[in-house]
Amino acid sequence: MNPHHLAQWNAELRHKTALEIAKWAIAQGNGRAIVSTNFRPYEAVILHLCVQLQPDIPVLWVDHGYNRPATYRHAEQLRESLRLNVKAYLPRISVAHRDAVYGPVPTTDDEDGLKQFSAQMKLEPFQRGMKELAPTVWITALRKVQNPNRAGLDIVSQDANFGALKVSPVFYLSDAEMEAYLKQHNLPNEWDYFDPAKADEKRECGLHVAWGKTAMGSGV
Repeated sequence: MNPHHLAQWNAELRHKTALEIAKWAIAQGNGRAIVSTNFRPYEAVILHLCVQLQPDIPVLWVDHGYNRPATYRHAEQLRESLRLNVKAYLPRISVAHRDAVYGPVPTTDDEDGLKQFSAQMKLEPFQRGMKELAPTVWITALRKVQNPNRAGLDIVSQDANFGALKVSPVFYLSDAEMEAYLKQHNLPNEWDYFDPAKADEKRECGLHVAWGKTAMGSGV
C-alpha cells in the first residue's frame, strides 16, 4: 500500500454513491471486512449500506457502559431490524469499578484524564476486537463535516493504529443527505447520544488519531 494507490482510489471513488463505495470496500476485504459503530446519530445509514451487501458482516461495537438509555434502545432496535451481526466488546473494568477508583468521567478541562478514560474504556476493547476479528478492511461512518481532524481525511486511508484499510463510504455526505437516506429507507435515528471518551464533538476519542496508538501501546 502506498500514497499513489490511496490517491488513485480516492479519485476513482470520489463521485461514486455511498452504496458503490461500500460495495468496493467489501470486495477489497475478500471476506475480511468489518464495519464499526457506536450507534450515534446517522449510524443506521452505514449499517444499512453494509448489510445490504453482506448481511452477516461483523459489526464491531465497543459498549463502554456509559451510553444513555436511548442509545441502548436504539442499538437493540437496529440489531433486530437489520439483523446485525454485532460483535460487542466491553472494557476489562466495569463502570462501577472505574468510577469508584478513578471518580467521575473527566471533563474537557482534563485532557490527560480524558485520554486515560478513552484508553481504558474504549481503545483497549476496540483494539481487542480488531485483533480477534482481524479485518483487512475497516468500514467506518466518518464524515468530513464532523470535526476539523476528519476534514483532513478522505474516503480511503491506511489506518496506522490498526493496520487495516479504512474506508468511509459516507465521507462526503452532508447531514441533509444522511437525513434523506434515513427517510428513504424508513430508518430510525438517535439524538440523545453522548460519547464520554470524546466529551464534545470537536475532540477525538483516539481511534482515528495518532495519540490513540500511543495510548493503546501503553497497555492501559
